[in-house]
Amino acid sequence: MGTEGPPKTRNDGGDNDGINKTKEQKAIDDWLPITSSRNAKWWYSAFHNVTAMVGAGVLSLPSAMSNLGWGPGVAVLVMSWIITLYTLWQMVEMHEMVPGKRFDRYHELGQHAFGEKLGLYIVVPQQLIVQVGTNIVYMVTGGQSLKKFHDIVCPSCKSIKLTYFIMIFASVQFVLSHLPSFNSMSGVSLAAAVMSLTYSTIAWTTSVAKGVQPDVDYGYKATTRPGTVFNFLNALGDVAFAYAGHSVVLEIQATIPSTPEKPSKRAMWRGVVVAYIVVALCYFPVALIGYWTFGNSVKDNILISLEKPAWLIALANMFVVIHVIGGYQIYAMPVFDMIETVLVKKLHFKPSFILRFIARNFYVGLTMFIGITFPFFGGLLGFFGGFAFAPTTYFLPCVIWLLIYKPKRFGLSWWTNWICIVLGVLLTVLSPIGGMRNIILQAKNYQFYS
Repeated sequence: MGTEGPPKTRNDGGDNDGINKTKEQKAIDDWLPITSSRNAKWWYSAFHNVTAMVGAGVLSLPSAMSNLGWGPGVAVLVMSWIITLYTLWQMVEMHEMVPGKRFDRYHELGQHAFGEKLGLYIVVPQQLIVQVGTNIVYMVTGGQSLKKFHDIVCPSCKSIKLTYFIMIFASVQFVLSHLPSFNSMSGVSLAAAVMSLTYSTIAWTTSVAKGVQPDVDYGYKATTRPGTVFNFLNALGDVAFAYAGHSVVLEIQATIPSTPEKPSKRAMWRGVVVAYIVVALCYFPVALIGYWTFGNSVKDNILISLEKPAWLIALANMFVVIHVIGGYQIYAMPVFDMIETVLVKKLHFKPSFILRFIARNFYVGLTMFIGITFPFFGGLLGFFGGFAFAPTTYFLPCVIWLLIYKPKRFGLSWWTNWICIVLGVLLTVLSPIGGMRNIILQAKNYQFYS
């Protein structure tokens, strides 16, 4: 016991002790990446949200359409856009619902709604699965796009393993992961947002130019009823993955300044509306035109199906790489914040560059290793999309809203939230089944580190 630090019990007469603790707490908050800077503008919210949402998911939407079919596919896309915009609005509103307090992190909002311990147990595992899962998928996506770029630019060159391309992508993340906060990576995020709009536009315009393929088939890809059902469930997870920016929205809003006259929710919401317009401009043309062009023969990454003009497809793949570089950092920053909070507040390490250097490099290395070991792109999207992305995006904000605001029973708000909750729970339960089946099928012929 003698090796412990200062006593944790409060000294009732110790005003100085309280002041010192406040200063120490402020110093830690100023060091942690989420709360270190609060000078972001509304357009930071726009491109951070675009970068968080439009990513690997948009490339899988034509494949998801091929497993859903025209009617269900369009319905799922539109409903997801509306539901997730609504739940995102709820989170923006709840950020400062307690006067004088800001819920800078998703788990802090969860703790306010469910209680100190239960809130952590409910929110943190799901948020970590979303963020770490996205980082793993982005490792795979970045590596695949680099490989595709290499193969198009130099078809006569010796084939290089996907493993090495994932390692090349990871090497960039090892460098960028040392940007201290969200605001310090705003330039990276802006470039990523522009790239997402650019390669999405290339994907659907090239599909239009290609035209409907000979013998195009809009029937379901699977030849058996169980296969069709499993693929349908996996496609639901693909769509859920595409609308997965909610796990970082409070952390993004935390970077925006707030006063009683100008609360952060105004600037944040303006950025969200712009972001969702960009999301619609990316998602709907890519999903519908990609499926219209290739039917059920479309690959789980639309850019793999598009082969000509070669220079444009190569360029689009490089744009994807630039985008997922920024997207990786958007999802990694809250994880860095969690890791560094535990190290400094719980384990009482002193905030330092060395601590941050070791912790962040370890995390990037871990996601690289998992991505190299399990590069099942389509299956990963479906599995992660349903398992954790649906709760944090589709219904957890609604549950918190009902607990805190207690809207009138059977009123519009009550019904809206319960419909979102029911749909979100069904998505959470069903879509991972399809994703896991796809992973198992792809793993049959897979050799590790090939």
